[in-house]
Amino acid sequence: MNIKMSLNNPYHLASWVPNTDCCEWYVVKCDRNTNRIIELTVFQGKISGQIPSSVGDLPYLETVVFKHLTNVTCTIPRSITMLKLSQVGSQLTNLKYFDLSFNQFSGSIPPSLSEHKNLESIDLSRNRLTGSIPESFGRFPGPVIPHLFLSHNQLSGPIPKSLGALDYGTIDFSNHGLTTFIDLSRNQFEFDLTKVKFPKSLTWLDLSHNKIFGRIPEEIKGLELQMLNVSYNSLCGKIPYGGKMQSFDKTEYFHNKCLCGPPMAGCKKVNA
Repeated sequence: MNIKMSLNNPYHLASWVPNTDCCEWYVVKCDRNTNRIIELTVFQGKISGQIPSSVGDLPYLETVVFKHLTNVTCTIPRSITMLKLSQVGSQLTNLKYFDLSFNQFSGSIPPSLSEHKNLESIDLSRNRLTGSIPESFGRFPGPVIPHLFLSHNQLSGPIPKSLGALDYGTIDFSNHGLTTFIDLSRNQFEFDLTKVKFPKSLTWLDLSHNKIFGRIPEEIKGLELQMLNVSYNSLCGKIPYGGKMQSFDKTEYFHNKCLCGPPMAGCKKVNA
């Protein structure tokens, strides 16, 4: 009832009436065995106010969705993202799906989100979040690494290097002012580089020691690269000329199938 009051008693929650079975309420789902609320899904409505800290008093929650609400403006409630949520130490250890997308949340992303070991998806896209992506997002305890959707916010700064150590299923950081670092070196990646599209914010790219084939795409010369390493792959063709491409040492290009052109040896002419 505190949640309903904090959201100014919206029509969405009209079925939330005291002294009735909460498992029969709209946008709520309970576990049949325990009769405890495991899902809270408030979606698309003319709802104003703030998401209250009392959401964190539902310790059995597996899914939290506050999405497409017209006038919910605040920072992401600390009570949802902290493991210890109340004075008695209840824990939101069952949380699997966390969706606050398409709202007007501001402030920074709570690093403590990464402490939820059962999270399978985090969607904070299309808000007004600022600051950087927490370094802790590269240290999810698992066993499953969550899908991560942070697009269309106002985030800035470098993407944490720690993310490179995890096997994310989906990462969407699009539409930001982020500085992008991509390090996929010393793996067994095998794909055609020819048609790969890189973000304009890319400043660091290390694809060395893989099984990558194809050509280096021409578009890459338009990036403000500070570091590039594609050595020890199966790339072929002419290295794009221009931009920063010739500022890198040939050691960043060698041990490929047939890369040629500066700073490597010149390409051989092929007779028609």
